[in-house]
Amino acid sequence: MVFEHFALNVPEPTSMAAWYTKHLGMNIVSRMERAPYTHFLADSTGRVVMEIYSNRTDPVPEYSAQHPLRFHFAFAVKEAGSEKDRLLNAGASLVEESHLDDGSHLIMLRDPWSIPFQLCQRGIPRI
Repeated sequence: MVFEHFALNVPEPTSMAAWYTKHLGMNIVSRMERAPYTHFLADSTGRVVMEIYSNRTDPVPEYSAQHPLRFHFAFAVKEAGSEKDRLLNAGASLVEESHLDDGSHLIMLRDPWSIPFQLCQRGIPRI
C-alpha cells in the first residue's frame, strides 16, 4: 500500500487552502469550486497530500477544543524560530515550544482556524 492522503472537515476550505499555499508552502493539486469545496494540497515534495473540505453531513469538529496531541501535522523546517515568527505574523497562534535533548526544536502552533500543526527542526533529521 501507498499512503495517498489524509482528510479534514474544515469550516472554510477555500480560505484555508489559500493560507496554506501562501504560508506553509503547500500546492493545490486539485479543487472543487462548489460545495463541499474540496481541495487536495501537497507539500513541497508532492509526497504528502491532505484533503480539506466542508461537508455538512458530519459537523466540523471544534478544533480549538481539541488538544494538539490528539492530532496535528508537522513540517520539517531548517530554522523553527524564524518560521514561528513569520507564521505568527500571518495569523497562526502559539501553543507551545520545546527543545529536546537530541537538539530538536519543536514548535506547536494553530492555524487561523485552530487546526494544530508543528514545526520540527530536528537535531537528527528524519527526512
